[in-house]
Amino acid sequence: MFSETENHQANGLSGGANEASGTSDSLYVTAAEEAVDELEHVSGVHPGYRRAHARGFCCRASFLPSGKAAPYTTAAHLQEREIKAIVRFSGSSTDPALADLLSPAKGMAVQFLLPEGGHTNMVGVTVPVFFARTPESFMEMLTTLNRTKAGKMPKAEALRRFARHFGESRQSLLALKRLKPPASYATNLYYCIHVYILVDSEGRRRPVKFEWIPDLGVQTLSIHDAAAMPDDYLERELELRMLAHPPSFKLNIVFGEEGDPTNDPTKRWPSDRKRIDAGRLVLLEPIAEPPGLIMDPTAVPDGIALSDDPILNFRRDTYAESLKRRSGGH
Repeated sequence: MFSETENHQANGLSGGANEASGTSDSLYVTAAEEAVDELEHVSGVHPGYRRAHARGFCCRASFLPSGKAAPYTTAAHLQEREIKAIVRFSGSSTDPALADLLSPAKGMAVQFLLPEGGHTNMVGVTVPVFFARTPESFMEMLTTLNRTKAGKMPKAEALRRFARHFGESRQSLLALKRLKPPASYATNLYYCIHVYILVDSEGRRRPVKFEWIPDLGVQTLSIHDAAAMPDDYLERELELRMLAHPPSFKLNIVFGEEGDPTNDPTKRWPSDRKRIDAGRLVLLEPIAEPPGLIMDPTAVPDGIALSDDPILNFRRDTYAESLKRRSGGH
């Protein structure tokens, strides 16, 4: 699901989101307004909350790069200097009151505070792929869902439309079906589902994906045990866990090879792709969510470029529209 962001050019970071996809700003903005309209129809408008990943839990963190990524990118947060960070965990629901158990996919967004000012973000979820390949297919599936729920579309027509997109959504649906309730936000594997481009000091460009691997390993609960937990058990558990011992994640960078898709977030790369350990993120203490905190996956620093993934490039204006409505008290 989409959450929200601000225009990354306002942060002084590199632009080009729409250049990568060849889509004009005006088309993206128009589609973004329509997308947020549909997100609001899923569970209604919840003033002051994000339009997806509505309820979150924030903590202060520290990222220590291993230096192994330095030959492949000039990005400041992937060199050898320790970087301060803010981490926001969340469920995927548009409803901030929904119990943790009822929101299967979880999110982990990391904001790296860059040494020379500004920031960049990395957004991960507990499923490895997205359910829509393009903004158009995302919109059709969401609109079909909402119209069917409202009794405005016959079920036969809805099934026909969903079947048209089954090929692209199949892997995401299977991944969701396999998910078990997590024991902790700190025991999930989080995938950054979009492709990015690492740019080295010579200008060489390499497609990559990112993964956050929990040092505690993946730990889950049975449905029975999770059902006995409080609605916000993941927030409570992580707060207590950080008091006892700071949990941590390893950042893997996965390198694409010839033929691996860069423009399709519904497709996985083969599991044998080269990986490097780019560093370790340590969760230090819970914090109140900073006012105006924005986790923008298109806000990339020098040394990283956006791929031609249309969903990734669509996020900028969709999140900006969501932020505008939230900031206006809607």
